[in-house]
Amino acid sequence: MIAQAPKSAQPAVQVTDVRKSYDGVPAVDGLGFIVEQAQVLALLGPNGAGKTTTVEMCEGFVTPDSGSVRVLGLDPITQSSQLRPRIGVMLQGGGAYPGSKTGEMLRLVASYSANPLDADWLLDCLGLEQAVHVPYRRLSGGQQQRLALACAIVGRPELVFLDEPTAGLDAQARLLVWELIDALRRDGVSVLLTTHLMDEAEQLADELVIIDHGKIVASGTASELTKQGAEGRLRFTAPPGLELSLLDAALPPGYRPVEETQGSYVIEGVIEPHVLVTVTTWCAEQNVLATELQVDQRRLEDVFLELTGRELRR
Repeated sequence: MIAQAPKSAQPAVQVTDVRKSYDGVPAVDGLGFIVEQAQVLALLGPNGAGKTTTVEMCEGFVTPDSGSVRVLGLDPITQSSQLRPRIGVMLQGGGAYPGSKTGEMLRLVASYSANPLDADWLLDCLGLEQAVHVPYRRLSGGQQQRLALACAIVGRPELVFLDEPTAGLDAQARLLVWELIDALRRDGVSVLLTTHLMDEAEQLADELVIIDHGKIVASGTASELTKQGAEGRLRFTAPPGLELSLLDAALPPGYRPVEETQGSYVIEGVIEPHVLVTVTTWCAEQNVLATELQVDQRRLEDVFLELTGRELRR
């Protein structure tokens, strides 16, 4: 067991109508969300959307101008000393001393906790056992990321803040981190993470919050966000030049079959099971064998770009 999080009825994080401006420019503008106990919430947004400021207010590093932030029922600014031993923070820059060795750094962080995880076991879990005596500055970017994650969870926190936890990791290390985050959730730990990787957010998060210009533009599960207003596409391959009028009549209103290219047919709309049955039934009645039947649903990345735009943010 990675952590022993006490059960509580109160949310792990509760942000209510929070605002923060820098030099009169709003960075966070009326934001509100809840991270429940044993839940993974992913905060998504383009550069400059307000993600970092939001997380830093939850961590107690930045004071909001107005609104309320409660973390494990405590004010992260005024009750920081009570809160700090109960949370883990993974900073994107690592936060380690450049000259410290991997094992030394993790054991130092562990020494501040009353009941830390075994440092050697954690290093082994994260594939850092061969780097125990390597100075931090000589670690690869991926190794530094894994050490930062180890430092965040070694104290058995009830809540973990993870900033881009798999940035710079190869496929194997990324999968390992995913499994570790899933294990944290199973052990009752709440996780608030930021990521630019849509597949990571879909894989890990119970709840997604997309923010832009300091405001929430969408929230919900991955399936809810991709389904809302999703115009799917059903594609199939069949002999070219088929008469589609009977299929058009059989489909529900709003669906229209089109031969997009020779022998390649497309039906646009929210593709429900009954639509698929209608198409296959029509093919059977026409004595036509449909091949390469494929349903394309809107991806989370499509939703993200629709809501935040495609322009590059600097």
